[in-house]
Amino acid sequence: MQISKSRFKAHALEILRQIEADDGEVIITDHGRPSHVIRKYKAAPAEDALSRLHGTVLRYDDPCEPVGEEDWEAAR
Repeated sequence: MQISKSRFKAHALEILRQIEADDGEVIITDHGRPSHVIRKYKAAPAEDALSRLHGTVLRYDDPCEPVGEEDWEAAR
C-alpha cells in the first residue's frame, strides 16, 4: 500500500494498527515519490555467544605473547 505523508500524518494510528494486523508494509510518498517504508518489527533470532564465535579462532599457541611483531612496553 502507498500513501502520502499528509494522509499518513492524519491516520497514523489506524495505519500502524493495520500493519500490525496484516504483517504488511506501507510505502509513504512525498510528492508522489517513495520516501519511507513502514513495516512491523521482527526481531532476529537470538544466537548464543559461543555459536557466533565458533570457528573464528584457528590457532592460539601462546596467549601471553603479543599478537604482532612489534615490541610491547608492557612485555618488558
